[in-house]
Amino acid sequence: MSGGHKAGRVAAPGDARTAPSNPALRHVLTHLITPLLMCLGMGLAYLGAFATPEPHHLPVAVVGAGPEAKVFAQTVKDEAGDKLDVRTVADRATAVDQLKHRDITGAYVLNAKAPELIVASAGSDMSATAVTKVFTPVATAQGVPLKVTDVVPPDSDDPTGSGIFFLLIAVSIGSYASVAALGAAGAGLSLKMRAALVTGVSFAVSLIGAAFAGPLFHLVDHGLWGVWAMSWLYSAGILFLGVGLHTFLKRWTTLAVMVLFVMLNFTSSGGLFRPELQNGFFGGLHAFWNGAGLVEGIRDLVYFDGHGLTRNVWALAAWLVLGLAVMALAGLAERRRAGAAAPATVEVAPPAAVAAARAEEASGAEAEEEEIEEAVGV
Repeated sequence: MSGGHKAGRVAAPGDARTAPSNPALRHVLTHLITPLLMCLGMGLAYLGAFATPEPHHLPVAVVGAGPEAKVFAQTVKDEAGDKLDVRTVADRATAVDQLKHRDITGAYVLNAKAPELIVASAGSDMSATAVTKVFTPVATAQGVPLKVTDVVPPDSDDPTGSGIFFLLIAVSIGSYASVAALGAAGAGLSLKMRAALVTGVSFAVSLIGAAFAGPLFHLVDHGLWGVWAMSWLYSAGILFLGVGLHTFLKRWTTLAVMVLFVMLNFTSSGGLFRPELQNGFFGGLHAFWNGAGLVEGIRDLVYFDGHGLTRNVWALAAWLVLGLAVMALAGLAERRRAGAAAPATVEVAPPAAVAAARAEEASGAEAEEEEIEEAVGV
């Protein structure tokens, strides 16, 4: 009797919870996909972009006239290989002008007794440091100290110039985090209402960014309205694109905006390393990505008399146009879905169908709430 009881033991109710086919377990495992993919993506992006900075065609100049300057420039080029793009300029004033136009990263002034290296660290502190490391051994070999002159230093309240990069991070977080609220919680609102909210939120985020840059941390001492305008273009582009993508990607939108505006964006922005110190992939993204447009646009406006500013503003505007286009496509898709569902609502549904519809609606609301919680957690 007892043996039969052991052989036919009835499974405890709790055993079902550990079964591989348990829907609750599948649900949890599905939600773990996003953070694991983020871990993988962040590691690949940040380590790939920042782990081993090496000069790649870093533009520098040798200041001097005559054969001596050309021979010296060629010697430096031969020793550096693809790391440097070396040119010669006739005089110091020309070198300074090219630095202020961001055509070169540094200029070495030939002088047997007092060589000088001219840099513009407001363009990139890391690039200025890299150039210094290149030419310091040259002066040391001559047995003379190297004088380093910074003709475009960053603001005294932002001595390394990295404050602009952290401003980018703050504005980015405010923008892509708002995508979750406007995309998921606002899914029931009309497209016009969501567009109006996107405009308002991007305006608020850009004002916060301008407050950080100006009165709070004094990252810039002029051009604050320009900083605000570029911050709005940047934030609005992210928000319109993210909210538009939500119509198609749903709960995967958070991962998508993290890839676009964190993994590929911060790493290619030039805030820490300019493209000349990165590999070709991230250096290539720098040419047209929106984070680079904001960082370099602020640098051009505040430190370099607007040289190159137009191109960066156009880059930000192009991302905004892309966001508006995706938002318009989302509106078309939503109208088609609504049109396809409309005939079904005309007929009187049986009680079982009504109950199923209510259950589906409740499930959708629960999924929406989970998406918002997941996005906020991320």
